[in-house]
Order: sequence, then C-alpha cells, then structure tokens
Amino acid sequence: MDNIKTIATNKNAYHEYFVVESFEAGIELTGTEIKSIRQGRVNLKDAWCSVDDGQMYVKQMHISPYDHGNIFNKDPLRVRRLLLHKREIMRLFGLVKQQGLALVPLSLYFKGSLVKVQLGLCKGKKLYDKRAVAAEKSANREMQRTLKEQNR
Repeated sequence: MDNIKTIATNKNAYHEYFVVESFEAGIELTGTEIKSIRQGRVNLKDAWCSVDDGQMYVKQMHISPYDHGNIFNKDPLRVRRLLLHKREIMRLFGLVKQQGLALVPLSLYFKGSLVKVQLGLCKGKKLYDKRAVAAEKSANREMQRTLKEQNR
C-alpha cells in the first residue's frame, strides 16, 4: 500500500460546491516548491482548474516561497500543469463545457514521494443548499449529544 500523507485540503470547496466526482492527478513542480510543500506552506482556498490547448492547469494555488530558495524560487501563484491522460482531460473538458460544472482542487497529498492533487468535478451550491447542509450538520450534532447523554 502507498504511503499517503495529506498536505492541504480545500475546506472552502466542500462549502461552496457539491462534489460530483473526484480524480487524482500529478502536478508539475520545481524543487523549491516541493521543499515549501514539505513544510506545509500551501493554500488551495482560491484554486481552480482549466483546460488550455489540451493541457490541464491549476490556477491561483498559492505555494509560499521556500526560505532558503533565493534565485530558484518561483512566483507563488504561478500556473502549474496537471498531469493527466489526454482522454481524461478531454472528458473533463467536455463535462465542464456542457454541464456547467467546475474543476476544483480538493486536496494536495504525498503518495510515496510524489505530490498528487485530488480534483473534484463540482456543481455550485445555492445559498439555500448551504443552509440545508448547515441545518443537517447541526441536527446530527444534537442527535449525537443526546445519544451520548442517554448512554451515561
């Protein structure tokens, strides 16, 4: 079994979207970006994915500059290429264009020594959907409390 260590998760994506399907993709990074990721200095909050010229890219993913990287540090918000098979990219591109779905990075993790991105094919939530989810969480929390008190 592969050793999986989560680096960062995009909690905002689960709040803003319904995740229809998820995929695993590799990501093209530089050495100083990897070192910064190992320190946990990455933010996925505003990140999103797009397909340009048959390639998939992740945009607005912030990887802080490495402390000792000097001239080798890259722009923290630079566009990074995702590594997927061509047929996967074309399938996702078709779904995004036809059904109005969004591609959002859900988490970043190490799988062995490689950095992987979990992509979510997402549908946007309306305000009333967010309220319903919050009410459901609250009800579940209350149920758990009452069960815990009854078991004492």
